[in-house]
Amino acid sequence: MTLRLLPPTLINQIAAGEVVERPASAVKELVENAVDAGATRVDVTLSEGGRALIAVQDDGRGMTPDDLALAVERHATSKLPSEDLFDIGFLGFRGEALPSIGSVARMTLTSRTQDADSAWRIQVEGGVKSAPEPAAGQRGTRVEVRDLFYATPARLKFLKAPRTETQHAADVINRLGMAHPEVAFTLTDGTRSVVKLGATQGDLFRRRLDRLSAVIGRDFFDNALPVDAAREGLRLTGHIGLPTFNRGNAQQQYLFVNGRPVKDRLLTGAVRGAYADFLASDRHAILALYLEVPPRDVDVNVHPAKAEVRFRDQQLVRGLIVSALRHALAEAGHRASTTVSIGALGAARPEGQPQRPALPLGRSGGQSAWSWTPPPRPTQDQVDAAYAAQAPQAGYGGLYEQPTRLPNLSAPPQARSVESPPDAPSFAEAMAAVDLESPPPAASEHPLGVARAQLHATYIVAQTADGIVIVDQHAAHERLVYERMKQAMDAGGVARQMLLLPEVVELEEAAADRVIARAEELGQLGLVLEGFGPGTILVREVPALLGDCDVRGLIEDLADELAELGEALALKDRLADVCGTMACHGSVRSGRLLNAEEMNALLRQMEATPHSGQCNHGRPTYVELKLKDIERLFGRR
Repeated sequence: MTLRLLPPTLINQIAAGEVVERPASAVKELVENAVDAGATRVDVTLSEGGRALIAVQDDGRGMTPDDLALAVERHATSKLPSEDLFDIGFLGFRGEALPSIGSVARMTLTSRTQDADSAWRIQVEGGVKSAPEPAAGQRGTRVEVRDLFYATPARLKFLKAPRTETQHAADVINRLGMAHPEVAFTLTDGTRSVVKLGATQGDLFRRRLDRLSAVIGRDFFDNALPVDAAREGLRLTGHIGLPTFNRGNAQQQYLFVNGRPVKDRLLTGAVRGAYADFLASDRHAILALYLEVPPRDVDVNVHPAKAEVRFRDQQLVRGLIVSALRHALAEAGHRASTTVSIGALGAARPEGQPQRPALPLGRSGGQSAWSWTPPPRPTQDQVDAAYAAQAPQAGYGGLYEQPTRLPNLSAPPQARSVESPPDAPSFAEAMAAVDLESPPPAASEHPLGVARAQLHATYIVAQTADGIVIVDQHAAHERLVYERMKQAMDAGGVARQMLLLPEVVELEEAAADRVIARAEELGQLGLVLEGFGPGTILVREVPALLGDCDVRGLIEDLADELAELGEALALKDRLADVCGTMACHGSVRSGRLLNAEEMNALLRQMEATPHSGQCNHGRPTYVELKLKDIERLFGRR
């Protein structure tokens, strides 16, 4: 073998293999160039998923004929004015995109500067350039890429179906759109509009939230919390979803570093750690975070497609993200996502009435053929006539010997009232005794209202100023106990209570050994135990917060928890898991009857406790139904 220099065409094709993996990669490079050129609008058109045509039109600064000739040369860039590779202020800086794309496709660039009278055009086909020539074109730049990978046909077999490739390109544009809300973006495939993002107005947080809502959905607008934190020259902004507003995968977690969409394990892990107390292991938060880092503290040149970054101080970045997200979640208090209430209302409909047909996209109710009107209410005469027609004939016997309109009208309901005196009054007496001078408190004073009833010994029904709240008493109290345990740990330790008679718990010998080996660490959490023979544990003290808990069930669950954690991991590193297990056993259980004072005390504690809108597993602790929504169910609105 002899050494030789590769020809420029082959060099460009090798570079194209790294930079242009699929049509979406070319779209990313061309749209980034448009954003760097100061464009306020970028329009992208694809044909056959980008295989036949990729056209990107922008209204940026444009290029002169000399610039066009230089732009298609390798490593030609205007984005490193100081020639400092650690002072990068643009999305693109390598100078490889255009020559790489031109080496594997037929590419045409048409550009016109803002003060020029006409445009100029240059063509590159399979790496062969033509001379710039005059052309017709609007101000800005238009890049057309045809027959992608025609010069490297082996790459074509790796492309997916046109619809799949179009969706990859849409994801690229959506991510860049979230990073630059001041720019309008569109994507069409020749027959339909795939992406349509208009430029947003207002301050930075409002522009970003409007753009995020356009991409993620309107529900994100209603359930997003703002984030704004700074530390040692770093600043983190963005919006995060409430814990009860989550997904089964992490596809809707968007991270940006200095305006650049990235996928970084450090950032993903930090987000996971911040939500550790609020989400189950198989649920993921929805968020968009924007990290601003001094250019010298981050390396964006570690990946050919610039999709990964490397930080100088990774622990500083992780600490900023975790603390900022936890602070934002704490500021939310007991708030739960609106999707919980929407789901409850969607599952409810008036008995015996037809469901309102769904309106097609782009149609409104009005008086169209799709509109629905509730049936008119019957008059009292019609009601009496109906009863008379359905009443049994005299002398029928059996259950109908004594005619009555509604059997068991005086029977108690299957719900426990907050007031249950031994001599319960009749329905009429109870209605007359209602204290109308004691309305529910204002929403600003007690957002969760006043307890009115307990259903199925599990759910508390409370009346608010403008609706009702249904609380899962076990899930709510579990969160309250958990938060108090964390506060006690931060204050120096969890208070204990000694058992009058120590509890003897028998387990498998291996499980008992795992628990006994962690006795010292469990003692810091308020659980004092010791070995009592092979496979036997003696529990002497439990956390006072747990009250009268199921000690045997607690030890069994902790043994299973420790088996999953392993031997090498300290319990303080998995405090959320262990405390969550202990809080579950010390909470008000489903099936326990509560009086009015206990129910109202639980509501007041929820209002004063951060994160009480969801339990330790990310499930909602309450559902709020507004009065106007309830009235719609009954056709009153």
